[in-house]
Amino acid sequence: MTDIIEKNQRILKKLVNIKSRGFNSFNEQLKLINQIIDDGSEDLLVDLLIKKCIFNKESPDYLDGIIFEILRKLDNQSVLNKLDNYFQDGLIEFQSSLIIDYQPLQDMLMLQSFKEADKLTQSYLCKLAGLSDFSERNWLYFTDIFMLPSEDLSTIDMLWRLYSRGKFGFSIQRKIWLSNKNNWEIFWNKIQWKDSGRPRRYPDDFIWNINAPEGHLPLFNQLRGVQVLSALFNHPAWDIE
Repeated sequence: MTDIIEKNQRILKKLVNIKSRGFNSFNEQLKLINQIIDDGSEDLLVDLLIKKCIFNKESPDYLDGIIFEILRKLDNQSVLNKLDNYFQDGLIEFQSSLIIDYQPLQDMLMLQSFKEADKLTQSYLCKLAGLSDFSERNWLYFTDIFMLPSEDLSTIDMLWRLYSRGKFGFSIQRKIWLSNKNNWEIFWNKIQWKDSGRPRRYPDDFIWNINAPEGHLPLFNQLRGVQVLSALFNHPAWDIE
């Protein structure tokens, strides 16, 4: 038993040391996580989350999100009880300075209910921009974007990244846009907001699961032009990452 624990501790150290977000890295991380679980050492993974997020008070990253996602699906009551004790509401404990309670969004994203999470995200953005629930407009102008508080925008983005294995979020979209020299046509095709050269228009045209391309979610209405999304990608929130 001691040999297994020591072996899995070495595996765990290797897992944590993988920093790249590349596809091969994700596969390797998944393999290492499953290796630990197959050896019956799930508690090591739980303890990793508790140590990092609770005791060290470090912000969770996409790797923590992957571990959390896998552990929640296990048929292991001891593990589930421990997760419930420490992470009943999820991996993120929200700051009191935030304007909105983002727990409903965290709940949806933990369940990978991406379509519902996207609707809620758009609603939050409108509220943050000062649009009331009775406003006839439920979309943003580019002039609205800089009214979005950086802390709230970063929180929304962090939730999307955390519960999507690092695939979704505004900062992920921004990274793709920047890496393609701000070329919108390449960007639309990379994140597959265009299909065979034509913009996807309706909700059912999009992919609402974890297998969607990197940056596919959350949505933004590109049919209204690029000004709003350009303003979002130039928001001061990304300067403090």
